[in-house]
Amino acid sequence: MAPAITLAAEAPTLSAANTGFMLICSALVMLMTPGLAFFYGGMVRVKSTLNMLMMSFISLGIVTILWVLYGFSMAFGTDSAGLVGWNSDWIGLSDIGLTELWDGYTIPVFVFLVFQLMFAVLTPALISGALADRVKFTAWALFVALWATIVYFPVAHWVWGSGGWAFEMGVIDFAGGTAVHINAGAAALGVILVIGKRVGFKKDPMRPHSLPLVMLGAGLLWFGWFGFNAGSWLGNDDGVGALMFVNTQIATAAAVLGWLAYEKIRHGAFTTLGAASGAVSGLVAITPAGGAVTPLGAIAVGAIAGVLCAMAVGLKYKFGYDDSLDVVGVHLVGGILGSLLVGFFASGKGQSEVEGLFYGGGLDQFWKQCAGVFGVLAYSLVVSAVLALLLDKTIGMRVSEDDEVAGIDQVEHAETAYDYSGAGGGARSTAAPSAAQAESKKVDA
Repeated sequence: MAPAITLAAEAPTLSAANTGFMLICSALVMLMTPGLAFFYGGMVRVKSTLNMLMMSFISLGIVTILWVLYGFSMAFGTDSAGLVGWNSDWIGLSDIGLTELWDGYTIPVFVFLVFQLMFAVLTPALISGALADRVKFTAWALFVALWATIVYFPVAHWVWGSGGWAFEMGVIDFAGGTAVHINAGAAALGVILVIGKRVGFKKDPMRPHSLPLVMLGAGLLWFGWFGFNAGSWLGNDDGVGALMFVNTQIATAAAVLGWLAYEKIRHGAFTTLGAASGAVSGLVAITPAGGAVTPLGAIAVGAIAGVLCAMAVGLKYKFGYDDSLDVVGVHLVGGILGSLLVGFFASGKGQSEVEGLFYGGGLDQFWKQCAGVFGVLAYSLVVSAVLALLLDKTIGMRVSEDDEVAGIDQVEHAETAYDYSGAGGGARSTAAPSAAQAESKKVDA
């Protein structure tokens, strides 16, 4: 019998379909940052609306430039001790071929790097919701640059970079439960512990000024999240991306229902703010888990996150930390839940053959998930607090108390979100005076 011939695996070739799909997903993820701006902007008081919008939008500018200069290299370059990557050829992105493929996939490097860029932009923007009403815009912009460099880029390497310690350990994070949501939520907690509470916290009403804006933002986030999650498989040749897309919808729906049910039982009403927050909690929780669980598992993940995140947002009043827009309660808690629940609900039929406790796999994956969750949480919490402390002691992180009370929009941006000068005047109030009115004024004079 002739010896068996082992054929070498065919080298991947560029797929126009996957490339187009990933470019669309990148655009969807980019849309999430303006969506987040609207979501947060509607949740603050009128006098802080523009500042809240700008705290998200500035991330599009700062992080994009850093990503080009060195961020992509730090996150996805050659590994160093499992902690950070580096590839000098990627500095400035000038030595990357237009058709050079990404690491065994069928999409160009440029497509992968722009997809990951949108994650890098969104993550520091998430932190801003915890700091509403009280942070100098210059200090915030500098914090974004430092935090992206020292925290986000290395953590992205840990979780997704070849050689990163969490990646090599086998921590499952399909699209960012640890690298994005726990990272941002822990950072938010670290910063607010340093800068303190808003003036009037637990005394003055601080209700959302525009719930329609909140709902619009939540809808944009939900829409963009399909690109965020499904795109993270970098194609859909085996159906895993489609599974993630479906599970994203299912978990989010379950979380909305879970949050509203808790709210009705606890507070006696179904609120639009609760529906929007429930949707985001479900999106956060399914982000790490959606490629590993079945649709029934996605229902469980979403419902658990909806209820427990609704409960968690009240902890700030119990423990006295001023998480203005519930970044800790939704993103940190939701990210922890979604990441840990992989250890129970992983079915072995999605992105990998790993099975969780409920599918006969024991607790091995759960302990790996714990290592990823608490490693990222501790690092981000401590480093973010130190960065905030250094900025506070040098240039100052907070506006003055008088400026905070007067309104941060006018102080920091010399603008206001709404012009009430013509309110109630009708169309004629903004038009030139009629001849009769002009004559009347002359007589009065």
